[in-house]
Amino acid sequence: MTMLYRLAADAAVIAVRFGAAGGNDPWSGGTIAPGQFAPVITAGREFVAGPRREGQPRRIVPRQWGVPPPPAAGESGRGVLTVRNPDSPFWIGNLRNSEFRCLVPTTAVMEWGRTDPVTGKRRAHWFACADQPLFALAGVWKDSEVPSFALLTCGANAAFRHAGRDAMPVILPNDPDAWHVWLHADWKRAAEMLAPYPSSCMNDAVS
Repeated sequence: MTMLYRLAADAAVIAVRFGAAGGNDPWSGGTIAPGQFAPVITAGREFVAGPRREGQPRRIVPRQWGVPPPPAAGESGRGVLTVRNPDSPFWIGNLRNSEFRCLVPTTAVMEWGRTDPVTGKRRAHWFACADQPLFALAGVWKDSEVPSFALLTCGANAAFRHAGRDAMPVILPNDPDAWHVWLHADWKRAAEMLAPYPSSCMNDAVS
């Protein structure tokens, strides 16, 4: 499971890259951990109330990484960081409604790998995209007591499997049409985006 990701770009750069209105977002770059707020890009409404207006521009919106868990998890349950089963009743309603999907701008993601037999410690692998230094992860947002979001996952590519992972976050292609599909298309078409990113287009730096 992705436990950290890095966004080494400020709001102005993010806005230009993804064709979004930056507004007054103060983001200046940094590493995001669970429970922290970070910029996401929506294609319309940012709150549950009210319909999305046609032609509404993309906007950068701060949201907390980690959706409050369903009531069955109890009040002490940690925020849900990733969507492993998009058909789950907890997620499917939001995913079928495109206005709840979002782009999560990123420059690198971290995954814990296998335990080093020499040190006895797990290795932290930072993955970046060689073909797009600033890329978009597929996300979905919810509103409850906090404005929050989670990352979609899919099966691991060769680079993530080599690090000992069986899943990876969904990295969207370096193509504005792909971003449009995720933000606007019906769920059947958008779900086709839930595929491993080519490992040949990724860098793996072990730290």
